[in-house]
Amino acid sequence: MASQYQKLEMRQGQSLVMTPQLQQAIKLLQLSNIELTAFVEEELERNPLLERDDRDSAGEGDSQELPAADSGEMKELSLDHSSSQAADDAVDADREVMNSHVSGSDLAGAGGPSTDWSRAGKGGSFSDGEYDAAANTSREISLAEHLHDQLTMATADPVERLIGAHLVDLADEDGYLRADLDEITERLGVDRGLVERVLSLTQTFEPAGVMARTLPECLALQLKERDRLDPAMATLLDHLGLLAKHDYTTLQSLCDVDADDLDDMVAEIRALTPKPGLAYGSDTARAVEPDVYVRENPDGSWRVELNSETLPRVLVNQQYAAEINAVAKSDADKTFISECSQNASWLVKSLDQRARTILKVSSEIVRQQDLFLAKGVAYLRPLNLKTVADAIGMHESTVSRVTSNKYVATPRGLFELKYFFTSAIPSAGGGEAHSAEAVRHRIRMLIEAETLAEVMSDDALVERLLGEGIEIARRTVAKYRESMNIPSSVQRRRMLKRAG
Repeated sequence: MASQYQKLEMRQGQSLVMTPQLQQAIKLLQLSNIELTAFVEEELERNPLLERDDRDSAGEGDSQELPAADSGEMKELSLDHSSSQAADDAVDADREVMNSHVSGSDLAGAGGPSTDWSRAGKGGSFSDGEYDAAANTSREISLAEHLHDQLTMATADPVERLIGAHLVDLADEDGYLRADLDEITERLGVDRGLVERVLSLTQTFEPAGVMARTLPECLALQLKERDRLDPAMATLLDHLGLLAKHDYTTLQSLCDVDADDLDDMVAEIRALTPKPGLAYGSDTARAVEPDVYVRENPDGSWRVELNSETLPRVLVNQQYAAEINAVAKSDADKTFISECSQNASWLVKSLDQRARTILKVSSEIVRQQDLFLAKGVAYLRPLNLKTVADAIGMHESTVSRVTSNKYVATPRGLFELKYFFTSAIPSAGGGEAHSAEAVRHRIRMLIEAETLAEVMSDDALVERLLGEGIEIARRTVAKYRESMNIPSSVQRRRMLKRAG
């Protein structure tokens, strides 16, 4: 009979432990400013030791000075903070969690306990429940979100997406674009024709009639969608003032129709929606507030500032904590007070880490895309998450969280941070690479300048771009041209002949 014995062994292994502090910091980092405010409001109601910081914050906002664009090169600058400890804590926390390079799927099969990265508790230890920011807001999709989703599907050209996103954000709750196109063109540094084309693209979105600039244009878009925009109807839309005055005799003459036809046309118009955007509800429209401001200094340099008005400010009331702790009798009461104090301190620190991390990432994006700010959308540089992450000593996933649902207000408009990330096209002669968006823009510009005597083939475009220092394959030119819905050279020559 085999003998039985006990054996003591030591094994060394690795497991990823998510502390409540890190869970909270990661969760808060990916929230938008509106979701963050809702989260903090819940914590203020739940934790008696937390209170709002109502002190005047004027002049106390974090900011960073960046140099002006100089030959496409940026100098390395440290953040201009009164204290950089919180920013360092954010980097240390990021490295503590991310530098192990363990993915969510790896955690599921690891020998150690798995961690649910999406969970950050509502109270207690921040791990006994999950905060659902969306539950604190309306579940109905807003008009802006609906249009942004369609924009993503409508075009693969990031330049068009950037312009389209800017136009969508300028639309009012009725669904109209009331802004002046000349001002938009000047602000973005692009041709008016490109802005008009992107606008025409957004005017094909649902609901029909959205992104119109005037009531007649709104009604015309709806009629066009129904295939009812004939010349007579177009004339009627051009004279809506006469319709308001019930001057049917003049309208019959202008539209060249009889009384019965005019009655049918008027009935069709009355069945249309003059304010298509209201179908999504004005009270559920997403309020977009910038998280960061980028302002130009008199010397041409850039100043990056956090929007302090959207940042909730809270404090830990240590005096009240000491008072109630002195009168607490049971162990349960003392434990509750200790947990409230700990959670309040964690929240204050996490909010500070979040703000400084956003500032750090935004500042690096401005460093990389300074020429866009100075000269326009054609000067977007190639940029990816890794470039920014390596420059500031953080992990790519942290940069990804920071740039999602975060907006920056620049002299050229309001943009989501993710729009500044672009792919790269190599430069001839080993120079600085060109962004794919800038190359697409240049291809479009070259084609728009064509005449009947000089229509460039894809091979000719390759040679022309190479002469400008852009090394690109013919198939890539063809792919970019097709993504912008630009016909082939043969088709363009025929179109020019017909136009002539």
